[in-house]
Amino acid sequence: MRPILLARWNALAAFCRKPMAAAISQEIAWFEAGDERVIATLILDTDEEFSGIILARDLVERFRFVGITGYFATPEEALVDLNGKILSLLPSLEEAREQGDEPGRTVDFFSPVVGESKLHPSFRTLSAGDEFSAAREIITVMMRWHEDVDGNFVQQFQTTGFDARLWELYLFAALVESGLEVSHPKPAPDFLARGLNGEFTLEATTINPSAGGSVVAPSPADLETADGRERYNLHYLPIRYAGPLTAKLAKEYWKHPASAGKPLVIAIQDFHAEMSMTYSGSALPTYLYGITYSAERDADGRLEVKPSIVTDHRWGSKVVPSGFFSLPNAENISAVMFNSTGTISKFNRMGVCAGFGAENVVLIRHGHAWDPDPDADVPLPFMQVVSKENPETWIEGMDVFHNPNALHPLDPDLLPGAAHHRLLDDGRMETTSTAWKPMDSATTILALPN
Repeated sequence: MRPILLARWNALAAFCRKPMAAAISQEIAWFEAGDERVIATLILDTDEEFSGIILARDLVERFRFVGITGYFATPEEALVDLNGKILSLLPSLEEAREQGDEPGRTVDFFSPVVGESKLHPSFRTLSAGDEFSAAREIITVMMRWHEDVDGNFVQQFQTTGFDARLWELYLFAALVESGLEVSHPKPAPDFLARGLNGEFTLEATTINPSAGGSVVAPSPADLETADGRERYNLHYLPIRYAGPLTAKLAKEYWKHPASAGKPLVIAIQDFHAEMSMTYSGSALPTYLYGITYSAERDADGRLEVKPSIVTDHRWGSKVVPSGFFSLPNAENISAVMFNSTGTISKFNRMGVCAGFGAENVVLIRHGHAWDPDPDADVPLPFMQVVSKENPETWIEGMDVFHNPNALHPLDPDLLPGAAHHRLLDDGRMETTSTAWKPMDSATTILALPN
């Protein structure tokens, strides 16, 4: 029996936790045995007693409960019993790991189900080579728990739906990490998340590359001037957000049984251009609230932020009204979520933090983070070498924009670690965050000689 890091345990077993477990016990150490065929955790319960829980892979390779120790007054006694129970379990592990409710076959994301010419370029990059081996390995573990409601998840992940399916995988991981029990209601929306503080439903969507029509990509020359960049952020980007958000609004997910009477959240990610999510996030609240902000310093050097109303967004022949949360029926949408870092690089970094991936690959992350100083007008630059000693979280970088008109407001305690944004009565934005908050980042991959 060898100790392992919490990040490794979470990657392997977080998906089988139940929210109530956190209310009655605390995990204090984590272990593996038999070349990770068995993992275990030492816990302290509310009666101040120590015990150990043992997990093994079921027939579809998901870690599930297979044993528990007795209850002891000291952690040393519990560890001795835990080690003994694991040693006695290993010879009969094949029999013990069968749960009896395994659904079908083990999910295999990376064996191509279509011809080579139809594979998405990002899938090709992810599925071969050392550079993204950490992402590939952690996704393989996660997908043991994913329920393919429509029966075409793998095919879409490998082809035209790669970005959208990856975003759904990210959301699944972030919800589980938040201590929520996640299921996939039929027929919609995508997720039902239950926790000790309540529950909510979530529908995922993405901004995809333009396929023609009245919205066309801006010319590079337009972005070379300050006026061009201002128009781009005030008009073009909000229009790109408007398309998928209003399409989801028209679906009326709140009428589905799973969503009735509960907060309903839309989670959106921007894939309309290469690295677009790293610069388009600031346009989302402009569209959601119909407000833009300017800042100047007073005589004492303090920053004064002034809101201005935006009535519509115009680009070419395309005109859309601003203020998504003020649209008819939008009161049924409790919040909109976004994370500029919810990309394949996040999976790669999380994989490295959990001990996955090729040993000769080094990831260096750099970007800008939110400065909590209320008088700050620029973000803080940062640079990190990704490692097991400096673990990232799935929810890190998450923005939750709350609807001031929501019929069923979302409790921010359901998503700890996210940055929660609320519109105040005077038009200013209030942001609360309990964690370090990256605003944008890029990850450099170095494949060193073996």
